[in-house]
Amino acid sequence: MESLPDTVLIRILASIPAVDLVLVCRLVCCQWKNLVDGAALWILKCQQEGLTGAESEEDAENWQNFYFLSKKRKNLIKNPCGEEDLEHWGEVENGGDGWKIEELPGDFGKEFPSEEVHKYFVTSYEWCRKAQVIDLRAEGYWEELLDTTQPKIVVRDWYAGRSDAGCLYELCVKLLSENEDVLAEYKSETVTIPEDNDASWTEISHTFSNYGPGVRFVRFEHGGQDTLFWKGWYGVRVTSSSVTVKP
Repeated sequence: MESLPDTVLIRILASIPAVDLVLVCRLVCCQWKNLVDGAALWILKCQQEGLTGAESEEDAENWQNFYFLSKKRKNLIKNPCGEEDLEHWGEVENGGDGWKIEELPGDFGKEFPSEEVHKYFVTSYEWCRKAQVIDLRAEGYWEELLDTTQPKIVVRDWYAGRSDAGCLYELCVKLLSENEDVLAEYKSETVTIPEDNDASWTEISHTFSNYGPGVRFVRFEHGGQDTLFWKGWYGVRVTSSSVTVKP
């Protein structure tokens, strides 16, 4: 193996699972350590697994981190569409008649842009809120990665009103430290959807970047109410909430 050119050895190493490369192969000798720590091996693994493109090649300063982040990319919000009732949502504020889960499109509503979404949460005539706290380390994102690379944390939510009622909507997301100090925050304006709206779904998003070291948790909170104070569930509808960590 010592006589093999680096280019050949890289192709052999690229066939080995990524975790074994870091935890085992990197410890074999200085040559292997340099190859595992270098960009060429991880660029090849990304290409083999379809993880590269023009944009990623420009943006990925550390290809090893890029590989692991790309493989781990998923929605960290649990139960984003109400398929499990209010499971995983905490700090629930049930104003009026409280939160309710309904089937799309719902009365005086419209279908969601994605056929994969079948339900939504709907608010009542007084303010309804719910929150979810994501433990980034429990999801597999290690402290050095969060503190040094500071990968982008992308937050998305979808909201809509009924076409026969006005409503309000708010989104607030905080990046928290180990002690739950707020290190970065995004808070939307209070969105007012007028009565006689077209009931279309609107996406709201925010990207956290360069947020500094120490982030360990993401706290996602949203909510709203109707503006007519009708008994029942005429307030804002929300679904398909997401928090993703990107390279």
